[in-house]
Amino acid sequence: MKLTVQLFAGLRERAGCGQLELADLPDALDLGGLKAELEERHPDLGSLAHVAGVIDTEYIPDATVLRDGLTVSLLPPVSGGAPGADEILARGVFELSAEPLDPEALRRRVAHASCGAVVVFCGDVRDHNLGRDVERLEYEAFERMAGPEMERIFAACRERCGAGDAAADEVSGDGVGEHALRLLCAHRTGPVAVGETSVVVAVASPHRDAAFVAARFLIDELKRSLPVWKKEITVDGGQWIGEGA
Repeated sequence: MKLTVQLFAGLRERAGCGQLELADLPDALDLGGLKAELEERHPDLGSLAHVAGVIDTEYIPDATVLRDGLTVSLLPPVSGGAPGADEILARGVFELSAEPLDPEALRRRVAHASCGAVVVFCGDVRDHNLGRDVERLEYEAFERMAGPEMERIFAACRERCGAGDAAADEVSGDGVGEHALRLLCAHRTGPVAVGETSVVVAVASPHRDAAFVAARFLIDELKRSLPVWKKEITVDGGQWIGEGA
């Protein structure tokens, strides 16, 4: 696969040019994989962990799969500074993953000394449904819409729990508001075996009531409106759940 990468500001200076033409890239490479390739091929760029990716005029998450011939712009943090991890989690973080999820690692990411409550919900693949033996589930996501839809769900969750606009909340010296939530949702894509975790919702809050309410709200809304589809594979074949089931 071939991609064109546009660089700006400090990235452009470190690369010595404003545009890179990359060839022989792996197929089905996502933005996170592209960053890793760039770090290996052009070490002078440094870490790209906090660099934003843009296609046309839309920001894209690291899980976005890229196609041959695209032009991807990489934007370093602006002069106001990139949001810190606390601010990002207060707004809500959503991730799609083709790899197994680690609930404990996700729990650690939302945990904070200011939060006395951490609630983690795991949705695991069960071995039967409606009297049929299930061999596995297969998930398909509309990645370009999943991120924006989850942002709306996070905003509604903050409103429901009284957290309001995370960017405008008063924060303490450690960067966490008195009523702040720390929100993280991760969802599998592709095949998921029986017993594996297909979705994790992790919420941390200073108080347990808000953490429970937020976790329940997020999983319910995610299941209701997130553009992620589930195909149930049984010994008799496969069926997309929700399509006449």
